[in-house]
Amino acid sequence: MTEGGWAYDGAPVALSPETVTLVHGTSFCVCGSDGNIDGAAAQGVFFQDTRIVSGWSLRVDGGSVEHITTVTRDPFRMTFVGRGRSRSHDAESTLLVRRERYVGEGMREDITLRNFGREAVAHVVTVHVEADFADLFEVKEGRVRQRGRQECDVEPEELRITRWWDGRNQGVRVRADGADYSPCALTFRIVIPPKEAWSTRVTVEPVRDGHATESMFPRERPIEESVPVVRARRWRREAPVLRYTGKPSLAATLQRSRQDLGALRIFDPDRPSDTAVAAGAPWFMTLFGRDSILASLMSLPIDPNLALGTVRTLAHHQGTRVDPDSEEEPGRILHEMRFGPDASLALGGGNVYYGTADATPLFVVLLGELTRWGIDRDQVAAMIPHVDRALAWIDEYGDRDGDGFVEYRRATPRGLVNQGWKDSWDGVNFADGRIAEGPIALCEVQGYVHAAYLARSCLCEDFGDREGARYWRERAARLKARFDESFWLPDRGHYAIALDGDKRPVDALTSNIGHCLWSGIVADDKAERVADALLGPDMFTGWGVRTLSSAMGAYNPMSYHNGSVWPHDNALVVHGLMRYGFVEHARRVATAVLDAAEAFGGRLPELLCGFDRAEYPDPIPYPTSCSPQAWASATPVHLLRVLLRIEPYAPHRKVWLAPVLPEAFEPLALDGVPMMGVRVSLEIDGDDVRITGLPDDVELIRAPVAPHPELNGGRWR
Repeated sequence: MTEGGWAYDGAPVALSPETVTLVHGTSFCVCGSDGNIDGAAAQGVFFQDTRIVSGWSLRVDGGSVEHITTVTRDPFRMTFVGRGRSRSHDAESTLLVRRERYVGEGMREDITLRNFGREAVAHVVTVHVEADFADLFEVKEGRVRQRGRQECDVEPEELRITRWWDGRNQGVRVRADGADYSPCALTFRIVIPPKEAWSTRVTVEPVRDGHATESMFPRERPIEESVPVVRARRWRREAPVLRYTGKPSLAATLQRSRQDLGALRIFDPDRPSDTAVAAGAPWFMTLFGRDSILASLMSLPIDPNLALGTVRTLAHHQGTRVDPDSEEEPGRILHEMRFGPDASLALGGGNVYYGTADATPLFVVLLGELTRWGIDRDQVAAMIPHVDRALAWIDEYGDRDGDGFVEYRRATPRGLVNQGWKDSWDGVNFADGRIAEGPIALCEVQGYVHAAYLARSCLCEDFGDREGARYWRERAARLKARFDESFWLPDRGHYAIALDGDKRPVDALTSNIGHCLWSGIVADDKAERVADALLGPDMFTGWGVRTLSSAMGAYNPMSYHNGSVWPHDNALVVHGLMRYGFVEHARRVATAVLDAAEAFGGRLPELLCGFDRAEYPDPIPYPTSCSPQAWASATPVHLLRVLLRIEPYAPHRKVWLAPVLPEAFEPLALDGVPMMGVRVSLEIDGDDVRITGLPDDVELIRAPVAPHPELNGGRWR
């Protein structure tokens, strides 16, 4: 995801620490901890990148409600508890105010007032509503502008607010039981007997061009029968369960990750069988190429179908033509999709933007991983033409000058300057802090291409194409050798983050080289120096590995990409370290990240500041970090997989298992892990390692997988 490099390069509005977020699919709500919504503070209810509610406040007898607490049951539902103001100066309030809010393609709020007094009381309850239909980018960047004309229509059964512009209209319909409607307000005049309660249900439904979106929480149906609740219940039932562990905080973190990933799923009504994952709340509740791929890849031990749905959805939108404005090219995988009212505010000035160098090779890598975890063979076969189109993009468009490396340079001023995962405008720089000029060939992107070639080799072998398997293995080997020649910095002991437009190595020490370990492109004789560089005091904070060494000119621990710590980045670093056999390095980083998760109450943010743990005893959050965020939520899941050293290869009917859990995590038991078309259970207590539930024809190998199994004669040993 990105915070810079847009047509607008300003920083996003920082949300107050008292802000809370509810999320389901492409809908989310950002509000105060008391439940009220202040549009001036970048709050609101959003649906498909449009703010459909910009103001929402509850008042009792004209006064505000005194906030007591906020309770979260699910990411899409929250309870706000408060009390009404006392009518006597010398007595406490006897009026409890409870608001149950549910978000999903709009919003529903159940309001209950309970009278704990000994006499009946009369109250006037008012809900004030505002809607500006601002584009998400306007809200995020604090530059909302009014467009068109707006009408507020009061009907006998509803309040409707509509904005008209450019021949289109966007609206919202607000309805409640027992309400009197007036412009921008719903009023309830009630009498509550002693020790009794009054309640009502308010629904907010988006309307686009006259067509209302059906509420996910109809007023006439119990909440427990609503689509989000049913989905969440099924997700919990089918997801793996950590039965026990020596570290209780690990169980809480994994439970939160599972819950958040379930809430970040997005469902395509035109293809209901395809469930993908959105990048993160509040500003990225949409499909992102890189983010969705990596988040679903790291979530394979929870649900491989999430990765399959992501692959299928991205394949559906795979590039077919050359369009400089959107940077679409044949075979290219998209960067992001947007649905807001003003497409000119989005990257590329349209609804789909393709300006990313890494999503296309990662798309191939993800399908390779899915194959190994045991996804249906026919599903894999259906995606192979898309894989080959992605590989063709690497040759025909990704490698711009024929030097064997994938480079990027934006084709439009409306696009991203940097098109790797560090996509802020200053995310690629030299050791002295100078910004690198393009075209840029990133080190990790070459690694992803290397991994994509090996994944295609394995797919060829799995489908009986030995000649194809050999061809892609040889391409991977040639790329690896050329990468080592061009990117290695012998005087520094690490790889360059990139080659700039003049083919000069960009010599900053960054976490990107950890991705190179993950992809297997690092030469064996260089791996130890790379591993040690990543764990040096200038890189490792005690909470994880920094994006940029503190010895570099551009280092800033409070920046987005130049010294911060990203959980997903560290997950790939850990996997890369483990791949090359640096177990203690990997455990050290994994433990640090999971310690950070514990400090954040089980939910890792998108990123945290890169201050050293010795300087501050608690991790320092980044001010505008997304939370929940998909690949941060998937990080604990992936870290546990890596520490378990569990690697399935379904086509060859083999599973490697050699746990190296930190001692504090044991004993550990995990049930219901999807693999090979079944669900398995794991129990680890020192040298006592058990796995049950594997099919009878699957061979269990109690050893770590070979560092480069794809190159072992084309076969996993």
